[in-house]
Amino acid sequence: MSKTKTTSPEIDLKDPQYYINREISWLEFNRRVLHEALDPRTPLLERLKFSAIFSSNLDEFFMVRVAGLKQQVEAGVTKLTPDGLTPSEQLEAISDRLRPLVRQQDQHFEHELREQLNAEGIHIINYVDLNQEQRTYLQQYFEEYIFPVLTPLAIDPSHPFPYISNLSLNLAVIVRDPDTDEELFARVKVPNVLPRFISLPKELRQQSANKQSIWSGVPLEQAIAHNLEALFPGTIVQECHPFRVTRNADLSVEEDEADDLMLAIEQELRKRRVGKSAVRLEIQTSMPENLRNRLMHDLRLEEIDVYDVEGLLGLKDLMFFVSMPCPELKDPPWSPVVPAWLSRTQDISSRDRGDDTQEGEDIFTLIRNSDRLLHHPYQSFSATVEEFITQAAYDPKVLAIKMTLYRTSGDSPIVNALIAAAENGKQVAVLVELKARFDEENNITWARKLEQAGVHVVYGLVGLKTHTKIVLVVRQESNKIRRYVHIGTGNYNSKTAKLYTDLGLLSCREELGADLTDLFNFLTGYSRQKSYRKLLVAPVNMRDRMVAMIRREAEHCRKGKSGRIVAKMNALVDAQIIETLYEASQAGVQIDLIIRGICCLRPGIEGVSENIRVISIIGRFLEHSRIFYFQNGGEEEVYIGSADWMTRNLSRRVEAVTPIDDPEIAKELEEILGIMLSDNRQAWELQPDGSYIQRHPTDSEREQSSHKILMEMAMRSAGI
Repeated sequence: MSKTKTTSPEIDLKDPQYYINREISWLEFNRRVLHEALDPRTPLLERLKFSAIFSSNLDEFFMVRVAGLKQQVEAGVTKLTPDGLTPSEQLEAISDRLRPLVRQQDQHFEHELREQLNAEGIHIINYVDLNQEQRTYLQQYFEEYIFPVLTPLAIDPSHPFPYISNLSLNLAVIVRDPDTDEELFARVKVPNVLPRFISLPKELRQQSANKQSIWSGVPLEQAIAHNLEALFPGTIVQECHPFRVTRNADLSVEEDEADDLMLAIEQELRKRRVGKSAVRLEIQTSMPENLRNRLMHDLRLEEIDVYDVEGLLGLKDLMFFVSMPCPELKDPPWSPVVPAWLSRTQDISSRDRGDDTQEGEDIFTLIRNSDRLLHHPYQSFSATVEEFITQAAYDPKVLAIKMTLYRTSGDSPIVNALIAAAENGKQVAVLVELKARFDEENNITWARKLEQAGVHVVYGLVGLKTHTKIVLVVRQESNKIRRYVHIGTGNYNSKTAKLYTDLGLLSCREELGADLTDLFNFLTGYSRQKSYRKLLVAPVNMRDRMVAMIRREAEHCRKGKSGRIVAKMNALVDAQIIETLYEASQAGVQIDLIIRGICCLRPGIEGVSENIRVISIIGRFLEHSRIFYFQNGGEEEVYIGSADWMTRNLSRRVEAVTPIDDPEIAKELEEILGIMLSDNRQAWELQPDGSYIQRHPTDSEREQSSHKILMEMAMRSAGI
């Protein structure tokens, strides 16, 4: 039964106690990622992968989020977040919350994962544990392959402290001059052009008692550290300690002052390669205090910025081992299936190149027959989205193709198809978002290639990041023009489409085609479209429509009906949306939120959010799709699209969310939501205090992994 309460005048829904800090919530998300590395139910190499992802996530967190907070402190910003913290208080909270996690990861890798890898024939050996034969080989390897690349840098009054590049691994070396007995300080950068882990030849591999040796080797920095005499001849190497530096790497481009946005971003990318101010120093606990203090001083860091561990630094490099040929140590392989409705599709791209052997309907006929829902990686991205764009590129009836590219892969079949379309004389317009964080360089490369092929390339709008995932194909059919659309939740990237869960809609509904036409005119020209027929578009009407639909559910409850909202997304941060959800909960609306990452809403608070439940699913695939369900008094509405409920998505990005008008597709999406809400293997429940508790099946329940169930569902849909 719904718990209906009238909003009490004593309850201020803007009170900071009802909001979780954004940064702390993100750390809780990364804690859940780390848990997958700790969980013995996770296959060994997958555990190693999650440990690497935990570290990689932290790198980006410091480069962007921590760097931003430090800039606010330096600028004297004292503005409070909705949860009531200043920037300096947030930095302290991050440090307190993060240090135990870093220590836990370090200890788990050094004392559990390494031992388990050894038992499976994968030996990450410390240099000091090598036998003489192995040392001799590595010394020769060092002289031939490593020594020529190294550049020792002296640090003294005539050699100032060098600029330490972002995310670089380094050795701080103390040598003594035997003539003067003077101690000298030097820095050696561990070159990132060489593999982080050096493999030993098969005949020198460490032997396992019960398992054939698969790989043996040492970390690169240890091979350098134990051969430093070659770099400092005539001196005595006294000690050597690894350290790693993270810098502010966020781009700051004044778009309205940039005559050429691409050139401005390229200039900022050159700055990022070395980074701006340092924000974190990682060291081993064995580093002496005087050396630690010297690095802090030279990098202009404080104690709060230093993180020390006992073992290896930069564990994101553990991803190297995930590709080892050990299928028994990984998740069972999954090959995305081709939907049954596509099984007899005529490959137009092959036909128009002279291959007349295939039979079947083209993809446009199939879309005309019915709207089509795509679910990746359960269903094949290449056989659906890429095929849709490729057929459009070669179909003589297609007049124009328009699409947005936020992130795409380096060898993108989609980009190649767009180039082919332009060469085939079609009108091709592509919005390439140059401001896609950490993909800017890749996007610049593809933008230039597209322009050279004659594609009309635009770079987005001043002050707005274009995050929407849309394709519009204009086709001449008989005596009319028909528009086909793809509206998705994920990037047009064939590689991440195998790792991220995303949804897409293929349709030729006239109103959606007209809306996308208007939206592309907004993106490429001077249109200032204020209304859309079907689409929810940010920053135009999405926020108002979402708030209105939440309030509509509350109004149904106030009239004695039931109210229900289920929303799946990556993050919930926007204070207005949270406050509106609280109001709906107070009215008795039953609300289930499936939020992978950041959630600033506190569920389960009596009188405020007791009708709200929040789960997060962390597992094999990265939950990236966005689904919004509103009961609407029995006239149910379901939406999918590119936007989370974050202020940046609703106010500072171009986003598109589409209603699902096909009742069968709406039913399928509701089934997907139900499967995820029933997950008791990879789901975590958010508590009112901001912590998460992992679900486990009871003695009477069977384990229900949403990923496994959705795989089975996809196979059934493909007739397998």
